Amino acid sequence: MKNKIIYWTATSLVSLMMLFSAYAYFSDPNVSAGFIAMGFKDFFRIELGIAKFLGALALLIPAVPKLIKEWAYAGFGITFISAFIAHLANEDPASTLAMPVIAFAFLAVSRIYLEKI
Repeated sequence: MKNKIIYWTATSLVSLMMLFSAYAYFSDPNVSAGFIAMGFKDFFRIELGIAKFLGALALLIPAVPKLIKEWAYAGFGITFISAFIAHLANEDPASTLAMPVIAFAFLAVSRIYLEKI
């Protein structure tokens, strides 16, 4: 029971962060401006928003095959590492750098406990 609670808590937190992020990618002009300021094309913001939405669903829906969940974990891991690097290169404040690190930690806990449940 303890392992399920840890798994679902970490998985829910990661998924909620990704769903909120995906929503912001499509609705917040500041997010769009931030992507442009970092040198990314607008299509990348849209692509990433769709991928975050689909990945969050893959993690949250129990009936999704484990192989698909593995792809979501890998995609989110790459996303968090890339976000950290992009914010570091953009000389963003430490509070901004901390978010992808925290998200990565929750992702790791979720993935580890996926095996334990």
